[in-house]
Amino acid sequence: MSIHLILLAAGEGTRMLSDRPKVLHQIAGAPIIAHALASADGLGGRRIVVVGYGGEDVRAAVASLGEDIQVVEQAKQLGTAHAVTMAAPALEGANGDAVMLFGDTPFIRPETLALMQNARQGGADIVFLGFETPNPGRYGRMVVDGASLSKIVEFKDTTEEERAITLCNSGVVMADAATMLRLASEVGNENAAGEHYLTDIAALGQAQGLSVEVVTCDEAETLGINGRADLAHAEQVFQTGARCAALENGVTLQAPETVWFSFDTVIGRDVVIEPNVVFGRGVTVETGATIRAFSHLEGCHVGTGAIVGPYARLRPGTELSENARIGNFVELKNAEIKAGAKVNHLSYVGDATVGRASNIGAGTITCNYDGVFKHRTEIGENVFIGSNTMLVAPVKVGNEAMTATGSVITRDVPATDLAVARARQDNKPGFARRLFSKLRAAKAAEQKG
Repeated sequence: MSIHLILLAAGEGTRMLSDRPKVLHQIAGAPIIAHALASADGLGGRRIVVVGYGGEDVRAAVASLGEDIQVVEQAKQLGTAHAVTMAAPALEGANGDAVMLFGDTPFIRPETLALMQNARQGGADIVFLGFETPNPGRYGRMVVDGASLSKIVEFKDTTEEERAITLCNSGVVMADAATMLRLASEVGNENAAGEHYLTDIAALGQAQGLSVEVVTCDEAETLGINGRADLAHAEQVFQTGARCAALENGVTLQAPETVWFSFDTVIGRDVVIEPNVVFGRGVTVETGATIRAFSHLEGCHVGTGAIVGPYARLRPGTELSENARIGNFVELKNAEIKAGAKVNHLSYVGDATVGRASNIGAGTITCNYDGVFKHRTEIGENVFIGSNTMLVAPVKVGNEAMTATGSVITRDVPATDLAVARARQDNKPGFARRLFSKLRAAKAAEQKG
């Protein structure tokens, strides 16, 4: 049965010391809220995000994450139970269960939500997610009687005896949607903070004869992000998990701790990744490719057997076919490099196509921007572009053609032609010596004066 999601994302996050809503800060190139929504992928029900502070910015970010996501507003942040009631109109007429997650808690696993669903199917009316920790700190405590959850006590309201409890509340809860909304509307605010806590539905449910149970998970899953230190820690948690997953999937990481993945990086088996490689969003690397040290990739596709780097930058729109070679200090943008083509040294190739088995010499630049518009360069198959060639787009170089070193190519080069576009060299006898003598004399006069 489908499960509806209520994701709370209304808080300001004052400890972030930022004008940006907390849930829009990024982990691995994606907003925290994107990670939180990914936790609930596959639930199949309605998805409702409750926004408050910075609501328009959060709305815009959520819109890019799924057209089916409904956004509702909590104008005043009066607590988690109050926030859940804001979702009632969006869930009108909905059957089945609902789960409440937090937009700043990015690492809840789908497997954990499945365990909660199993508990519901096993007869529990309300299921809370808890975790054991030797250092419970300021977490809310879960008071249990056997398998039954009696109540959840926020730290501010705990007694000394309750503070000794090591079973802590994550805040995540699952129940029949109608039951959750009804109980949330009944929650009062008689507590130290004066807020309507959704955790109070545990005691309310018990009082009404409902069965309330706890499912536990690893503490790391419940990591909430409140400040910059938490954000940095969350990045490390994500990267550690991504590196382990890559290794388990047959990827060679020569120095795993130096490789940084994005939220959506896809790496095939038998890929070799050397030290200090950074993946931005939207990168796919196919089987058997090699990404050499100190390279940066974003929004690109690397084909089977291709070699990238070292010190290469692949920008969005780059497509490398099988066995392409991209060498040191090469930058590509919106460029299609066909099978077996090489761009090996100190070149910029942007808005271009490089045909099969062509060779781009060192220092080549596609001059693609005229100050207003971008223009395209098309290089055919088996072309040899001489070092230090400027290709002034729009321009085409035909199959098996060649450009001479140091040329500025402003017109199309027909297939099999050699294009030479440079001024004739003129040597002036003795001019260098006379010029330097004159310059040194001027410098000496300046220093004397």
